Amino acid sequence: MALNVESLPSQPLPSQSQSQSPLGFLTSNPIANAISDVYNSFSERRAKLGLSNPGTVETIAKEVQREVSLNNYMHSGIRADITKVVSLSPLFQVSHQLAMGEHQNPYAFAGLFGTNKVFLQGNVDNSGLLSTRFNYRWNPSLVTKSQFQIGTQDMASIDHEYTGSDFTSSIKMLNPSYLEGGLTGIYMLSHLQSVTRKLALGIEAVWQRAALSQPPDCTLSYCAKYKSDDWIATAQLHAQGALNTTYWRRISDKVQAGADMTLQVVPGPGGLMGGPLQKEGVTSVGVKYDFRMSVFRAQVDSKGKLGCILEKRMAPSVMMSFCADVDYYTRNAKVGLGITIENSGEELQEQQEALGPQASPNIPF
Repeated sequence: MALNVESLPSQPLPSQSQSQSPLGFLTSNPIANAISDVYNSFSERRAKLGLSNPGTVETIAKEVQREVSLNNYMHSGIRADITKVVSLSPLFQVSHQLAMGEHQNPYAFAGLFGTNKVFLQGNVDNSGLLSTRFNYRWNPSLVTKSQFQIGTQDMASIDHEYTGSDFTSSIKMLNPSYLEGGLTGIYMLSHLQSVTRKLALGIEAVWQRAALSQPPDCTLSYCAKYKSDDWIATAQLHAQGALNTTYWRRISDKVQAGADMTLQVVPGPGGLMGGPLQKEGVTSVGVKYDFRMSVFRAQVDSKGKLGCILEKRMAPSVMMSFCADVDYYTRNAKVGLGITIENSGEELQEQQEALGPQASPNIPF
């Protein structure tokens, strides 16, 4: 009698990889299944909250310290930056910097290359100091950032950053080494998690050891960020007792304001054993105005220092900047003048106008 194979009920066959894997029991047991169910349920509930990514611990106060504050824009003397854009996608450009003033190198040359996955940057000045940056995006969530410096003081930094839907975790190594027979350097582990749609909490652990002859040191710091519709407040409590708070507010479409306060406890004149502790702090308030063809920033702090900078675009490829800094306590004043020239060629300008926002790749800066 012939047997009809098609009439037999089909039975699900076990996965060949799981049946042949010697460690398959680790993921196919009741305990592992229960843990997986709990994790999936927790992930579904967290996704329903609609939490957004809060950024990183290192850039938790970027709205004040990078957008409004003058620390990254002030310079004294005369400076000229000449940039040649060779390609837009991939991005490739070279630049020359000529400067004459306090704490500025007379000449520096830089090159930059960037794609959706790779970012390369190199800089060398007239003194022979070479600094490089190399970033690589493994996937949309994981980026590795490295920075090296060779010259008067050698330095190496490697940073792995993972960006989730509602958190950011990173591990950073500064001058890591095992050549002396033990682990030396500075290692930082940070995590910033969104708790609600407006509140984010973070922690950072630092382990450092300068040499094997010295004992290691481990510290913890905490941070918080509250983001509303038109204002952001942050607070950071460092291991040595230093407290840093910032407040940023968008007053209008073209006006931003920010305040930055740092308070720390330091030993008195007699040292740790010879006198009481003293409190030191500084508070700065700044404002930023965005005009049609220019940007104006001004800042004043509690130590009597007043500064301002005006950046004005004179032409599509030429920008002028003028900055001034006055310290009323020491009666010192500094003035800086800069010019930036960007040369991209007519073909690249037409390509940029045709592509629009798609002209520049998503570079992992």
